Amino acid sequence: MTEKDYNECVTNYSDALYRFMLKTTQHRADAEDMVQNAYEVLWQNRAEINPDTAKAYLFKVAYNKMIDHYRKNSRMDLHESFEYLDRGVEEKRNNLKAVLEQALARLSEQNRSLVLLKDYEGYSYEEIGNITGLNPSQVKVYLHRSRL
Repeated sequence: MTEKDYNECVTNYSDALYRFMLKTTQHRADAEDMVQNAYEVLWQNRAEINPDTAKAYLFKVAYNKMIDHYRKNSRMDLHESFEYLDRGVEEKRNNLKAVLEQALARLSEQNRSLVLLKDYEGYSYEEIGNITGLNPSQVKVYLHRSRL
């Protein structure tokens, strides 16, 4: 991957990656940090990365950062004390959006990520499996259960 390819990745994928991380973490600062970390890892490994697979690589790195973040914070349990801070979620414009946000919030981190990758970002089952480390059959089963 050249510097030009890297810059194109930043231009083309930043918004989608940030949107995915914001929907998943529901915290603006955490989402920004994870996106920045994903691009840092991409830059450090640019010699081994094919530009055609850079988007999936970025989402996989960001997903793994999010999982690490949740594991770390589940031990610390500080989120409840900081609820008054800016959560980075847009105002609810209508009831349907509010219902969808509440439904997503009730899901586990993994299931929420799967729904967001499939329904919001449009990845295939195979691509989601590559990002999350699951096989396509597991992705289908988890997605079905999440949607129920």
